[in-house]
Amino acid sequence: MTKIGDWPLVHAERAALADDLAKLTDEEWATPSLCAGLTVREVLAHLTSAANLGAVRWLAGVIRCRFDFDKQVAMRLAEHLGATPAETLAGFRRVVTSTTSPPLPVLAILGESIVHGEDIRRPLGIRRDYPIGTLTRLATYYQGSDQVVRAKGRIGGLRLVATDGPFTTGSGALVSGTTLALTMAMTGRAAYCDELEGDGVAALRGRAG
Repeated sequence: MTKIGDWPLVHAERAALADDLAKLTDEEWATPSLCAGLTVREVLAHLTSAANLGAVRWLAGVIRCRFDFDKQVAMRLAEHLGATPAETLAGFRRVVTSTTSPPLPVLAILGESIVHGEDIRRPLGIRRDYPIGTLTRLATYYQGSDQVVRAKGRIGGLRLVATDGPFTTGSGALVSGTTLALTMAMTGRAAYCDELEGDGVAALRGRAG
């Protein structure tokens, strides 16, 4: 796939997430996500902000925040939180088909959609049956990249093998499990290590976070 061809995957994941969150109660919106310190509602606002942030606005924000990237993330999140959960979700629905993004590969944007989608879904007990082709494409991207999130460096010296698809990478102590669990563990979500098996799981768990 070309970079243009990856956008439909992003749009599909955003649409699925919006549908999954359509009937949340106010209490559920306030549930802590897997992103430390953020509720599921705040993580969704973060996804909305990224889909509204082109390269020029991104750079302007970086300069405004004196190259404090975390400060810019917080600033942009606040811009898109809305006054109520309904406004937060409506704002996200408006960017489902957006192709606006910071200066990142489209696969990094797909990663944000899926990984943060799981940051939201898992604490809420929501399960998504992701297309295995999409997950494999994302896992393959992460195994060779430390851009945005450290993934390549986290799995050094380990052999990852998916049990539900063709993804495999690395050499060393074995870590096996679903492509989703491997992807989430690669991106630092230690909770997903509970779903993995092999001599390398303890090492990967220790590198998470």
